[in-house]
Amino acid sequence: MTVASVARCLALLELLAGERELVELSELASRLDMPVSATHRLVTTLINRGWLIQDIASRKYALSLKMSTLAFRNLDACNVSELVQSVVTRLAAETREYCRLAVLENRGLVWMARAQGATTGLRYDPNMGQEIVLHATASGKAWLGTLPEEEALAIVYSRGFDARHKLGPNSAHCIDEFRLRLAETRQRGFATSVEEDEAGTAAIAVPFRASSVYDAPVAGTVSVAGPLIRITPDRWAELADALNGAAKELTQIWPAKARARPLGST
Repeated sequence: MTVASVARCLALLELLAGERELVELSELASRLDMPVSATHRLVTTLINRGWLIQDIASRKYALSLKMSTLAFRNLDACNVSELVQSVVTRLAAETREYCRLAVLENRGLVWMARAQGATTGLRYDPNMGQEIVLHATASGKAWLGTLPEEEALAIVYSRGFDARHKLGPNSAHCIDEFRLRLAETRQRGFATSVEEDEAGTAAIAVPFRASSVYDAPVAGTVSVAGPLIRITPDRWAELADALNGAAKELTQIWPAKARARPLGST
């Protein structure tokens, strides 16, 4: 296969990964900007390899469960231990909100663990497969706030201010606006996102390091998120304290986890 063929294949898988309904061949071709004949050859290959399925009646296409199976297999190989999950679960129980852990990968962040702490009222259950938009999320700003300003701004500038999903009304639209928010994050000691990544939601996050050694590299972030009506400024200090406690625990147990497989490398 050529590099272009691999790129088209990945683009097709990424496209279908965000679809709730089956998709027609002509629509796939249009959205991928490919000839129908070439798209048909590609989907036929992926069906034969078990990556796609085709509905017999409608002739439309969707992802098979193979990607999900591989994702869970990879999580097992990454050794997301019960100990790490237990920290996130305790944090969710303490805050009574949705909590997530993200790890550094390829100069970005990837969601790795989650726990739901809300037992009544509105529940925030975001898609774990959704990209972490660094400039609009509390997790992104928590990590970027640990970097030299020039490096952090360069990362954000290279990615731009658009996203695959619709961002919230308060998301930054230029580098100068983001620079101010990054400064606020450093001054505050924790990162916030108030209707930046998604309308109607807010989040708080802090980074955690790979070990307790002075100036150890950041391994990832831990965050609390929920409906805007509950994640209010008067709760920020309380939630930040809980997050810092969880980050300290993660720092203490992360070295053993990292020896199994060095996650968070860049």
